[in-house]
Amino acid sequence: MSQVSITEVKTETDLKKFIKFPMELYKNNNNYVPSLINDEKNIWDPKENPALQFSDAKKFLAYKDGKIAGRIAVIWNHNEEKELGISKVRFGWLDFINDFEVSEALIKMAIDFAKERNIKKIEGPMGFTNLDKAGMLIMGFDKLATMIGLYNFEYYAQHLEKLGLVKEKEWVEYEMDFPTVLSEKVKKFSELVAQKYKLKVLDFKNKKEIIPYIEPMFKLLDQTYNTLSTYTPITDEQIKTYKEKYFPFIDKNYIICVEDENHQLVSFAVTMPSYSRALQKSKGKLFPFGWWHFLQAGKKNDRANFYLIGIHPEYQRRGVTAIIFKEIFVRFNKMGVKFAETNPELEENKGVQALWQDYNPTNHKRRRTYSLEL
Repeated sequence: MSQVSITEVKTETDLKKFIKFPMELYKNNNNYVPSLINDEKNIWDPKENPALQFSDAKKFLAYKDGKIAGRIAVIWNHNEEKELGISKVRFGWLDFINDFEVSEALIKMAIDFAKERNIKKIEGPMGFTNLDKAGMLIMGFDKLATMIGLYNFEYYAQHLEKLGLVKEKEWVEYEMDFPTVLSEKVKKFSELVAQKYKLKVLDFKNKKEIIPYIEPMFKLLDQTYNTLSTYTPITDEQIKTYKEKYFPFIDKNYIICVEDENHQLVSFAVTMPSYSRALQKSKGKLFPFGWWHFLQAGKKNDRANFYLIGIHPEYQRRGVTAIIFKEIFVRFNKMGVKFAETNPELEENKGVQALWQDYNPTNHKRRRTYSLEL
């Protein structure tokens, strides 16, 4: 029986292998969606990823029979420990062939990394921060992945459980057929809420008009989710990075902002046309031809993804979401969107899940992180 060997990723050549391994592993899977190779490279560049300023991280490749058989990244987020008092090692970018020796060797790297720092817990898969991809898929293997969701084979969870890891957190995702007719209840209620609180939906004429609202959106995101036990505030450097990373994909018609009479942002929703098929066709590259697939997906697409939604605490449970969804309805119908999919939501976050209740949502995916006390 051949042994598994582990190599730390230190060179550009190894980094390229690290990034491309899942593309080879899932090359015959129609539901896997690759990341953009350049974006993955930037994650490990301190000049491009501000999270590296407050994190220790290492990457490893597993080899068996002379071939790459798996990969893993391990992360110690110092801000998480400083601000939340949570001491743990995060592991992510976890992919491996269906071989228990390989998965065991990879998880051992996370355990060793934690023990070297006298940390008593590991958890994953997850990234550096709350806005990174997280959660191993445990339901929905036959569903197309999204640009912000991890995809994995069904055997992944079986391996982790065999290794003694247990459920830590779980997320749910929903898909829904978007209605062709807006219910009178939503229409009237949205108008009443807008009048009562003197709110209005902003009408962006072009993408440049959105720029001044990007930072307020992230600040509002902090206010919306800071009561969740796992949430850490977003730094200014992270805001800058996410703006640069995702702004090129934003369509003004998919961004909805609601402000009060003092021109203060009270709610927003960021949706996007589904870029999953475009990413598959581009094979992780925007150039020379990948950009064309993204352009076409943005112009004509019957599927959209919800990415972010924020509501100021003072306006939560006051019906402001009715305004958001009335506007989404108008725009989606205009653009021919028939299906919508939510981003992952913590299973205990019933407030966010309640947003979809009028649209007959189907829980089509579940994902979770696994942890191990050392």
